[in-house]
Amino acid sequence: MAKESKHSGNHSAQREQHDHNFQIAASHRPGKGIFLLSMGALGVVYGDIGTSPLYALNLMFFGFTNIPLTAPTILGGISLVIWALTIVVALKYAIFVLRADNDGEGGVFALYGLLDKFNKGKRAALSWLLLVGAGLLFGDGVITPAISVLSAIEGIGVATPVSSHAIILITLIILTILFGFQYKGTGGLGRIFGPILVVWFVVLALLGLHQIRLHPDIFHAFNPAYGVQFLLHGNFYTSLLVLGALVLVLTGGEAMYADMGHFGANPIRFSWFLLVYPALILNYLGQGAFLLGGGQRVGGNLFYSMLPTEWLYPMVALATMATVIASQALISGAFSLASQSIALEVMPRLKVKHTHHDHVGQVYLPFINWALYLGCVLLVISFGSSVSLGAAYGLAESGVMVTTSTAMFFVARHYWKWSVPVSAALFGGFALIDASFLIANSIKFMEGGFVPILIGCVIFFIMVTWRWGRKATFAAYEANFTMPISEFVQHHRELPALIERTSILMVPVVSHTIKMRTPTLSQMLWKRTGVLARNIIYVQVQHLKVPFIHDSRYSVSVLERNERGSIIHVQMQFGFMEDPNVEIALQEMLEHKDINLPTNLRHWVVHVAVENLIADKSMSWLKRLRLEFFILLRTVSRPAYFHYGLGNKVALSAEIFPINIKGS
Repeated sequence: MAKESKHSGNHSAQREQHDHNFQIAASHRPGKGIFLLSMGALGVVYGDIGTSPLYALNLMFFGFTNIPLTAPTILGGISLVIWALTIVVALKYAIFVLRADNDGEGGVFALYGLLDKFNKGKRAALSWLLLVGAGLLFGDGVITPAISVLSAIEGIGVATPVSSHAIILITLIILTILFGFQYKGTGGLGRIFGPILVVWFVVLALLGLHQIRLHPDIFHAFNPAYGVQFLLHGNFYTSLLVLGALVLVLTGGEAMYADMGHFGANPIRFSWFLLVYPALILNYLGQGAFLLGGGQRVGGNLFYSMLPTEWLYPMVALATMATVIASQALISGAFSLASQSIALEVMPRLKVKHTHHDHVGQVYLPFINWALYLGCVLLVISFGSSVSLGAAYGLAESGVMVTTSTAMFFVARHYWKWSVPVSAALFGGFALIDASFLIANSIKFMEGGFVPILIGCVIFFIMVTWRWGRKATFAAYEANFTMPISEFVQHHRELPALIERTSILMVPVVSHTIKMRTPTLSQMLWKRTGVLARNIIYVQVQHLKVPFIHDSRYSVSVLERNERGSIIHVQMQFGFMEDPNVEIALQEMLEHKDINLPTNLRHWVVHVAVENLIADKSMSWLKRLRLEFFILLRTVSRPAYFHYGLGNKVALSAEIFPINIKGS
């Protein structure tokens, strides 16, 4: 009978040498004060929402809405902005959503992991909804750099009469430089992001205060009645357009939750309430005061029209730096989101380059980087201005907001133990507000709103196809070979001679007891060669829906061990925020005498399978197309053995064999 032992994988001193592969990120950083963490959060979390004043009100009052600029409409629009920031961002995200941490991590996949821990069957639809939300976030990741940088560079058109082609060209140059330097990582830039954003938010506040001092009547906008009257008494279609533009004020709010693992909830709240929230409110009030006083928009841009001519170029430079930082945060967030989705096995295994030795969350994915760049370039060229591009913005963001509010109801019920009425009243209310934004933005679908939805649908289809294909492949594996592991162990005992080597085999299913079936690859090698290695180690990797594994990193099951050799099964577990380097994990297990392996890595031989997927004759044409798409994704995906760090120092032996995928 097999013997099993479990190990935490946290063997302090020696293990710390490889800590960069299994680092545990806490929700706060010991040794750093809340001030430094809050400063870092400014540069990463608030770049997107902090640059919304460049274009949000411009689109609301001068975009597709055609609102007459009267005192009631101006006060009503600014009132909506104030209370949207207060209810959705300050209350929903900063106060409540930041409480829903998954081992210190936040974001769509953190919620996905939390909800996966209970009533899996009943929560399947919600899990799929969260995958849709992840796809929509990728759509936002394409639009944000394009609209942010473009809106900043448009300030040049206010100061100097230049053609739109020149503005587009400058925007494309900046985007090219931005994406071209992603491979270097953000560690060095991160140190200066915070201070630049501090200057940006202070300037936003001062600009607003200057206009408020000239036209203090704008303070009436704090009365929510103006916003309600504006929506109720205006044209219904116009009101929907206003709500569609209003969501641009909130873009980037989701980043507060997504980046929680990097800084912690309290530093994010601290920087929001101390600087970001008041600065945004003051600037939006200032833009409203400028309009209330009869200020004229110059060069088609409301924000830059508030500035004296001599301050335009410095402000364009500062705004450009702020938008580059906002874009950098979205790009880094897309890298992190893709890395997590790969770890959760819902996306192909793309090449992941770690750009920092001590922080596993800082990654670079070349495929994602250049896909985002291509998307940004196409959007800038196609739409040509921030106002036009604003029509494509907001639909994906509001969709993600609805997803988060829906998921938070179940978090409140099952983790915080709130009653149904309380959970429904709070998060149901938030969901209704988010849904109103989603409905309002849906009318912009043909004007550009289809762009993030199309991107999100493509990403979602990739996710579901990848999951389907992997399950179908594993099912075919199990049906292909049926030898009990006990029979295989008997062959190992009775062979007159064994090969003097240690064979390591990656296996997709558990074979840790003598009653299980022999792994397919092992059976295939036995039938082909009729010989076995003296020591055989089966390695199975499990990706859990938690960010980090704090203990029980691996377990060892001894299937056979005598003077002739051994057959053991090693099960490793990784969280979706960790780097699953199997090679290093095996070396650590060897150091701690948990397994029998030669100390010289050249004596290791890793056997891996390369499947030739073949459609069964009974398969329908629709499933054949899906299988062909899955095969295409496999060509983009890195082989599992490279993804798990095998082959860096250890010799690989690849075995190719056909796998028949059934039609059912």
